[in-house]
Amino acid sequence: MTYVKICGVRSVDMALTAAEAGADFIGMMFAPMSRRRIEPADAADIVRALGVELREQEQETPPAMYRTDASDLRSWYQHGASALERLLARKRPITVGVFAGNDPDEINEIVDECGIDLIQLSGGEPWSNILLANRQVIKSLHISGDDDAGSAMARIETGSAMAVLLDRAEAGSFGGNGVAFDWRVAAGIAKAMTVWLAGGLNPDNVADAIRTVRPWGVDVSSGVETDGDKDAEKVRAFIEAVRGTRSNS
Repeated sequence: MTYVKICGVRSVDMALTAAEAGADFIGMMFAPMSRRRIEPADAADIVRALGVELREQEQETPPAMYRTDASDLRSWYQHGASALERLLARKRPITVGVFAGNDPDEINEIVDECGIDLIQLSGGEPWSNILLANRQVIKSLHISGDDDAGSAMARIETGSAMAVLLDRAEAGSFGGNGVAFDWRVAAGIAKAMTVWLAGGLNPDNVADAIRTVRPWGVDVSSGVETDGDKDAEKVRAFIEAVRGTRSNS
């Protein structure tokens, strides 16, 4: 089963559309340089519209019960994936605040104010910053054209992030540009550990991406937009395409 995150959501209507279509995660952007940046008050409206936040379901953040002593990549991130699946059994979709270059204190203040469930760090922040977060963290890893699976995995650490999201490395960018990277590199990483896949995905290619990479989850933003805005039909088509791979797996 492959899980779906619709990222860059900026309105209650689109969040509800994605949720009704079957999205597992709804991402909201808070990076200062992002054209999809959302104000905390609007994010709070989205969170309220999607249901009770995990903190109010007695889910402490970060939940110590989901920690593990495993130190190898496969065990650590499989443990994180299992924890996410348990959370999804209690709430769907889960809300994710996406940050890049934000101050750690600002991140914590925003997610507390809005009631967001998880944090995603997409700005190349050091792994040590994850330990400052008051939520579980998804860490983006940007893959360049010079990377192979081994060199990329050498930059991944255990002990902090709950999940790793693979995206394309581009100068001056942290993702969301609709540009793919070499899926063979992603597939090599996915053979060794649980990963999410982002970068250039859309309704037409996501099934091929899933068959090639076998990610735990997929993340899309620009691939479900028309003229820079989220397109409800594309969101539905993307989730349908992922569901098709689920039924064929």
